[in-house]
Amino acid sequence: MRLRNLFLFGAAALATASPPSADTEDDITRENTYFNGKKVPPILELTPANYKEELKKSKFLMVKHFSPWCGHCQEFLPTFQTLYEYYYTSKPVGKDADFTEFYDFRFAELNCVAYADLCTENKVAAWPTTILFEDGEPLVTFRGVKHISVLSGAVEDALEKVKPNTRPKTLELPEPGDKTSPDAKAETEKTEKADARGKGSEKELVKETEKEKETETSTAASADASTEGEATPKKTYTVNYNTPSQKVTPKPSNPNPKGLSVPLTWELFQSMVTLTQEPWFVKFYAPWCHHCQAMAPNWEQLAKEMKGRLNIGEVNCDRDTRLCKELRVRGYPSIMFFKGGEKVEYEGLRGLGDFVQYAEKAIDLSSGVPDVDFDSFKALEEKEEVIFLYFYDHATTSEDFLSLERYPLSLIGKAKLVKTRDPKLYDRYKITTWPRLIVSREGRPTYYTPLAPREMRDTRMVLNWMKSVWLPLVPELTPSNARDIMDGKIVVLGVLNRENEDSFRGAIREMKSAANEWMDKQIQLFQIHRQDLRDAKQLRIEEAEDRGDQRALRNAKNIRINMDRSDMKEATFAWVDGNFWQRWIRTTYGIDAKDGDRVIINDEDKRRYWDQTSTGNPIVPSRTSILETLNKVTVNPPKLKPKLTIGVIEKMFFDIKMTFKEHPYLSMGCILGIAFGLFQWLMGRTTRRARSHFKLEEGVGMKESKPSTLFGGSSNTATKAD
Repeated sequence: MRLRNLFLFGAAALATASPPSADTEDDITRENTYFNGKKVPPILELTPANYKEELKKSKFLMVKHFSPWCGHCQEFLPTFQTLYEYYYTSKPVGKDADFTEFYDFRFAELNCVAYADLCTENKVAAWPTTILFEDGEPLVTFRGVKHISVLSGAVEDALEKVKPNTRPKTLELPEPGDKTSPDAKAETEKTEKADARGKGSEKELVKETEKEKETETSTAASADASTEGEATPKKTYTVNYNTPSQKVTPKPSNPNPKGLSVPLTWELFQSMVTLTQEPWFVKFYAPWCHHCQAMAPNWEQLAKEMKGRLNIGEVNCDRDTRLCKELRVRGYPSIMFFKGGEKVEYEGLRGLGDFVQYAEKAIDLSSGVPDVDFDSFKALEEKEEVIFLYFYDHATTSEDFLSLERYPLSLIGKAKLVKTRDPKLYDRYKITTWPRLIVSREGRPTYYTPLAPREMRDTRMVLNWMKSVWLPLVPELTPSNARDIMDGKIVVLGVLNRENEDSFRGAIREMKSAANEWMDKQIQLFQIHRQDLRDAKQLRIEEAEDRGDQRALRNAKNIRINMDRSDMKEATFAWVDGNFWQRWIRTTYGIDAKDGDRVIINDEDKRRYWDQTSTGNPIVPSRTSILETLNKVTVNPPKLKPKLTIGVIEKMFFDIKMTFKEHPYLSMGCILGIAFGLFQWLMGRTTRRARSHFKLEEGVGMKESKPSTLFGGSSNTATKAD
C-alpha cells in the first residue's frame, strides 16, 4: 500500500515538474477542443522555464496576460480562445498548408498571478493585456477586453507583411464561443441542400453556386469602394477593425414635421427625448415670466426654421415641476439641448439668429465625431477657427471612443471636433503615441499634455482643458463669452470699427500677429523656467550624492516641478465692436470709439486698465505698440501706472473684498485679532472707570470722619463748643 502511494506521489511530482510542450498535440492535463470539425490542441502556456525559448521559437507569438480571478479576463476568455481556434484551423489562400508552420505564428497565454515577474517584465499593469510579439519584441499591445475583430486586424497585418497576397479579401469572423466559422457554416448548408436534392440537376447547383459567388464579389467590391481616407486599395473585412465600434441608432426619418414647438410633459419627455437618440432643443419656462413671454415669438419662429431638421420642444415648469427639478432648472427661461440622455445648457443670446446658428451647429455636431484625412482637414481649417483633432490607431480601445463621443455636445457653438488616423496628419503634428488630442487654432496647435489612459478618458479633465483653449486667438467679445475671456486674465482688447473693412482687417491681422508672437515668447519662457527648476533639482541630487546623505537624496528626488506657481498672469487677445458697445466703452474706459481704433489692456480682476504706452501715446492696433506695452504691464509690479475702472471709494471696498476672497484664513485671523484687541481695550477702560469710582467714595468717607478724630467727640459736640 505504501509502495503504491509512493509510486502515485512520484508520478504526480514528475507531471508537475515537466511543463507541457508547445509541440504536444495531446495534453493530458487539458482537453483538446474542436473547431470546424478539426482537433485543436490546448493553447500554449508560458512559464519561467519555457518563456524565452518559446518566444524565440516563432516569428510571431500573440500572448494573453491574465489572472484566473479577474472578471474581465473571464469575459475575454472565449474571445481569445475562439481567435486561436479560428486561425489554427485556417489555411492560406490557394495553398494546402498548415497555418502555424506557413506563417510561423502561434498563440499563448501567461498567468500573471502565478508568474508575476514575467508580466512585470512585459510592463503589464492591468489584466487582460494582449501583446503580439515579432522576433521576441513587442509589436502591438492591447489593454483590456477587445473585440475579436480588433485582435484579428493585428493578426492580419502581421500575416500580410510576411506572406503578401495569401490572405482572403473578405474575412468573416466567428462570434466568441462559436465552434464553426461563418464560411464553414455556409459550405455545410450547401452540402445539406445538395444531399437533400439527392439526384437533382447538377446544372442548377452550379448556377446557384455561381450566383452566390457573384453576390459575394459585388459585396466585396462595394466594401472596397466605401473605404474612406485610403490613398491605395486596402483589404476590407466584414468587421472593420480600423474604425471604432459605434452604437448605430436609426435617425428620425422626419424630425419636427410640422415646424412647431412640442409641449412636453414628464411622460412625453421620457419617451421622446431621454429614451431616444434624437436631438432636441427644449426651452423651460413659466407662463408668468416676462422674459419668457418676450422670447416666445423667436422660439416659435425657430421651430418653423427647423422644420424637418431638428426637434423643438418646451416644458411648462409650473405644470411639470418634477421634470424641471430633476433637470435642475434654476431660472426662466432655461434652454437645453438633448441627445441620447446627454444634455448641455444653452448660454447664448436669445435672438432668432442666435438660436438658428446654434441649432445648425448642434445638428452638425450631434451626428457624431467625423473622420478626416489630410486633405479634408486642410479644407476644414479654412472654414473653422478652432478645431479639436483626436488621433487614434487600431489599438485604440472602445472605452476611448465612448469617452470621445461625450464631448461634441459641450462644443456646440464653440469649436469643431474630428478624429483621424491619417499618417500624414501624424507627421504634421509629430504624433507618436495614441490616442492623442490637440486643438488647432488657425493652424497653431496646442496639445493636451496628459497621456495616461485614465486621464484621456477623464471627461471632466478633458472638458476643463477644452474650455481653456476653445476660443480663437483673437475672438470677438460678446455677452455670452465675456466671462470666459475677461475673468482671471489680462486681456488685450481692441476697440475696432467693423464698418471700415480695410482698417478692420488690418487691425485684426496686427492683433493676430502680436498674439502669435506673444504665445511663442511665453512658451519659450515656460520651457526656460521649467529647465531652471529641473537643473535646480539635479543640483540638489548631485550635492546629496556627493555628501552621501541618503535622506537628502530622497528628498531631492521627491521634489515635484510645479509650473503653476508662475507670477506671470496669462494674457489673451480679443476685440470688441466700438460702435455697438460705444456707451459701455466710454463709461468704463473713458474712450470715444469715434476717435479711431484703440487698444486697451484690461485687468478685470483688479478693476484696472492701461490705454497708453510708456511714451504717453495711446495704444493702437499695432504689433509693436501692443507688445511693447504688454511686456511692461504683465510683470509684478507693473512698470506702468494703471487707471481704474471704478471710483476710489468703490476701489477701497473692492480691495477689501478681494483680500477676503484670496486670503480667507488670514483675513479671518486679522478680524479676530482686531475684535480681541477691541474687547481688551473696552474691558480695560471699564476696569479703570470702576477703580476711579471706588477711590472717590473712599475719599468722601475720610473727610466726614475728620472732626470726630480731631476733637475727640462727635460732630454735635464740636458744634456746641463753637
